[in-house]
Order: sequence, then C-alpha cells, then structure tokens
Amino acid sequence: MDPATAVVSADGSAFLQFVDYAISMLSSSAGDGDGYESPGDGPAPARPPWGWAVAQLLKSCCAYSSGVTAAILLSDLFQSWTEQRKSLTSKRKVELAKLMNTKSKRRRLPNTVTIDSIHEKNFLSPNSVLEAVVIDVFVLPGTNIYMLTLGDMWSSSTIDLYLHRRYYDCIGQNGVLKKGREVMLTGCCLRTAMEGSGHARILPTEYMVILLDEDQDEDALILAAQFCTYSFSSVIPEESRNNVPYSFYARIEKIESLDPFRCTERMQVILEDNDDAKMKLVLWGEQTLLANLFSVGSMLALDRPFIANFIDNNHEESQELCLEYGSATQVYMVPIAHQEEQVPFTPTTQAKSQGPRLSCVRTDNVASQVTLPRDLHGSVDFSKYPFRAYVSDLHDKMVGISLFGTVTSVCKVSTSGTTFYLELEDTTGVVLMKLIFIGPWSLGRVGVGHMVYISGLTCALSSTNTLEVSWREKEQGSLFVNLSLLPALLNSTCLHNLSPLSDLPCSTNRTHISRVWVDHIDCDSLKVSLFHSICGSVVNEHSGGLQCSFCKCACESACVHGFQLHLTIADDSGEVFAWCVGQTAVEFLQISPDEYLELPEDERAMYLCTLQNDQDEDDGKMIRTMVAIANTRKRADRCAVGDEAIPAWEITRAQKCE
Repeated sequence: MDPATAVVSADGSAFLQFVDYAISMLSSSAGDGDGYESPGDGPAPARPPWGWAVAQLLKSCCAYSSGVTAAILLSDLFQSWTEQRKSLTSKRKVELAKLMNTKSKRRRLPNTVTIDSIHEKNFLSPNSVLEAVVIDVFVLPGTNIYMLTLGDMWSSSTIDLYLHRRYYDCIGQNGVLKKGREVMLTGCCLRTAMEGSGHARILPTEYMVILLDEDQDEDALILAAQFCTYSFSSVIPEESRNNVPYSFYARIEKIESLDPFRCTERMQVILEDNDDAKMKLVLWGEQTLLANLFSVGSMLALDRPFIANFIDNNHEESQELCLEYGSATQVYMVPIAHQEEQVPFTPTTQAKSQGPRLSCVRTDNVASQVTLPRDLHGSVDFSKYPFRAYVSDLHDKMVGISLFGTVTSVCKVSTSGTTFYLELEDTTGVVLMKLIFIGPWSLGRVGVGHMVYISGLTCALSSTNTLEVSWREKEQGSLFVNLSLLPALLNSTCLHNLSPLSDLPCSTNRTHISRVWVDHIDCDSLKVSLFHSICGSVVNEHSGGLQCSFCKCACESACVHGFQLHLTIADDSGEVFAWCVGQTAVEFLQISPDEYLELPEDERAMYLCTLQNDQDEDDGKMIRTMVAIANTRKRADRCAVGDEAIPAWEITRAQKCE
C-alpha cells in the first residue's frame, strides 16, 4: 500500500497517517508477539511505542530538511527498531541471564548503547552509557594491565575494557569486580581495531559505577560493613575532615544542573541518607558524565568522597558542606527496581478517536492490557505506550505522555520567570499545560493554529484537586517539535496531502499543504519590524529599552528586521486572504528586509507590483508556491505580530515550486 495515498486520520494529518503506516510495517515484521514490555525486560514488543515512532520520524525529518521519501523514513525507523529488539535474538542472552540478577527489573538508561552497535559503527561517544556484565577478568599478557571482558543483555558480541587503575583495588579474590558483576560506564573512548591488533577495545575510563544488590548476601555484607558507619550529620566541619575515610549510603532525590563556575560545567546530585539528612554531590566538568549513570530513587554508596564547602551560584564559598568525586572516590549503586502496572486498553475507543483505520494496520489479537512501568512516586510511565494518547486520556499520576495537536493559545505566566502556558487541542478536547524552562524560551516561534508534537508531559493533581499538566525542558524524554514550521513536511510528499484552498474552511484544526500562486499583495499592510530572534515575536520599545512582546525579556542584542505581510493566495478552487512573517514573507517578496529598506519609497511600490500575478516567462503560467497554512481564528493574543487585526489564516512556510 502506498502511504502517500492512504486515508487521512480524523484530525486531518497525513503525518499521523504515515506514523500509523510505519508502525504497522514494523509490527508486521516483528512477528505475532503481543508483549509490550520495554526491550531487554521481557518478551519482544510486537508494536513499537507510538511516541518513540513519532520521535524517530521527526528526527529523520529534521536530518533531511530538504525532503525525504517514505523509503528513507521506513529504512531509518526499521534500523532503530531492529537495534531496540536485538536483545531477543541475542545468542549470549541466556548465558548473561545466568550471570546477572534478574529478580528485579530496572529501566534501560536513555544514553545506553549496545556492544553490537559499537562494533557495527566502530565508534563510541563519551556521552554514551554502557550497561554491562563482567564476563571475564584477566591480565594483558606481558603486562600488569587488568582487562575486563564485558557483555550486555542486548548483544551477541563482547568487548574488552582496559580497566582504569583507580579500580585495581576492586580486583582480586575478595574484590567486587569479578565474573557476573554488573557495571555501568560512561566517558568511554574506543581504540579501534588496527592492523594486527585483532579487535576494538575500550580505553580506560574514570567513570564506572559498580552495581550492588541488597538481596544478595555478599553485597548486603559489603553495604553493612562499609557504608553503615557514617551519616551526613557525622561529618566534622574542620579542614581535617578529609583525613577520615568517610563512606555514605543515601538515596538519590534529585539530579540537576548548576550555573557554570568560571566556564566549568557543574551538576549536583541531592542525596538523602537513612536519617533524613541531605547533602549534595557536586560534579565538575567532565565528571558531569557520571550523572548519566544515576537515576532518581536509586541508592548510592559513596566510598571516600572528597568533602568541600559548597560554591553557590554567586561563585562564593558557603558554610554548607558538599561531596565531590575525588581521586580516591569509588561509587557503587543499588538501582531502583522497575515497577509495573497494567493499563486497560480498549481498541474500539482508539479506533473511534483515530477515525478511518489503515487497511494494512492489524486489528486482530490486540492486547486489552498494556504493562507499563511505575516511577518512584507511583506514576505510570507512558513513554512505552504502544498507542497514541489523547487529551481525554489524561488523568492523575501519568508521566512520559506524548500529545499531538493544535495550539490554541500560548503566553508567558508572568513578566519575570521562565514558565509559559500553552493550550493544546486534539480531536477529543483541550488541555492547558505549563512549560517550564531552565533559562529563556527555547522552542522558536510557536503560534496559535500551529500543529505540534510534545512528549515528556507529566499529569498530577494540584492542592485544589485539579489536574495539572506540565512539561520541563531537557528532562528525560522531553521533546517539542512544531510541524507547521518543519521544512520536511512541505518538501516530502509522503508526509502531506495537497489541500485545495476551497477545503480550508472545512478543516481548521490542522496545518494544510497547498500549491498556490500570489494573487494580490496588500502593500498598505506591509511592515518591516524588529523581531526577537529567539521566539520570532515582535519587539516593542519601552522606556527601559526593547522588550519582546511574547517572552517579555529585554532583547537589545537579539533583534532582527523582519516583514509582516498580508496577501491573497489563490489556486484553481478559490482564494484565501492570509498573513505571514519572517522568512516566509521573504520567500514571497524575494528580497530581504534590509534590502527593502534601502529602496526609495516609489521603487518599493513598483517592486511589490511586479510580484502580483507573477507568470513564468517560458510558458506564461502562474508561478506556483508550496505553502503550509494554519488557521489562527482562535488566537487569544496578538503578541506574535502586533496588536492590529490579522487575517484568519497564517502561512507558516513557503517554497517556490520548481
């Protein structure tokens, strides 16, 4: 079946229809399994998570901005999905399962790579995480260098690691680093296979965490003997404190970034011990890679951390003590158990919400229960949910939710601060969500009528018993993509269906793609204004200087000239009065704002007249333009383009047809 000619989904998005088509292709290639557990934790998921599939397709769309074919998208998606499922065909999995403790499940970390993928790509990024089990410990012949042979639950191959000397004390008859021990590594570099060397090996890394299990007698003895003597409250404040070999055992409460100190990146891990005392573990520079190995709720066992005075965001040394990753520090961790909950799923409800179902999508043997993990606070994690979630599905204690819909309003909560409100509508309802940023707004231009995908949402009940939906920038799984501004949506025939302009009034809840010509440019409405380069909104002059009309921040150094344009576009079915700004307006006017301002007044008018009813010199036909057009009639504010009334339709992107 050709995905470009399939029936469009109920909310009119050919992109969503392609998502369904792609998932059905992956599902049919996966066999007849009906499990939905995350890869490596149980049976193979027969159907990939819906949010994962959307994110992967959008990643490919961003990589191929000039346009992409269905074959490329499906190939990229299949490659990613195959790698996710490798754990099920691993020849070594049974052997490793005997070595590893499988009584408690834990979630695979976001940056985890497999050993097979390292060998295939012959590359290993320092930011990558390796979750492995020690298969063998040996000394490199003719040297005193220790090597570890590592395997993982997702690969059929192994890889050797040059062990860093800070871990040599963990080797030996009574050492913890031996066959069957689980470890996590990051900050790794690969020594590729050179002529005569045989195979690739991982170079020494200082950033390795050794995993312990409280239910194993040997590990329980280690924790009791080594980490139960001291608590945070027992640390002496004197300078001689680092002469005491402190060891601590505490729960990870929070992992967050700190302001850089003299251009050095910093992160803090807030720990709470069994006496409810809290202390910060501060990571500096390259040490921040260690945070990739930690997870909130896990127990951290720190042996001989360096104790220092905490340096606050004002770069001043405080009286507060903190822990640091010193040259003698060893880190052990008892990972948080992977809890699960069965979520009811009614296929008929989904089918009703999605509208006409693709003929190639399998509807038989669909599971009525989906097993999803729960986090430390008892919230169900929907990041692995195999179906699309809708606004009407939202309820208390949900995390990792993905939504696709149309923006109906967006504004800042207050003049100061970094929190915004965004209202999103899909075919089942409207939801108001809170967007929380680490710094200033970072999502580019977002306007009413724009079609967006957002993942990493959290739902919880407020103190007034109302449902609050929130999204935090740079949290695990957080993604925001504005499809209305995505070049690939305009340039890829497999991701859109052409809409005649006469159809626009019948479907106002999506972004349309149309092939049009310019019928008339409203010269009186054309303006050249200052725009904020960060969010694409108009900049206003105030007594204190220039201020963005949307994000309310001072933007003296982040302003660019841009057009505000009203025009009439037409095709064979009718015409539409619309507006556009920024680069989209430049595409129609074929001149930059600065060049336009340099023209005398009379030449400006003459230039604009030449653009209307523009015809091809060779065949005399009207020059066509591909446009993405969205309805802004529900606009609750005018901050993006000024206070004056605007037409109902916005052209969000435009490109001349070849």
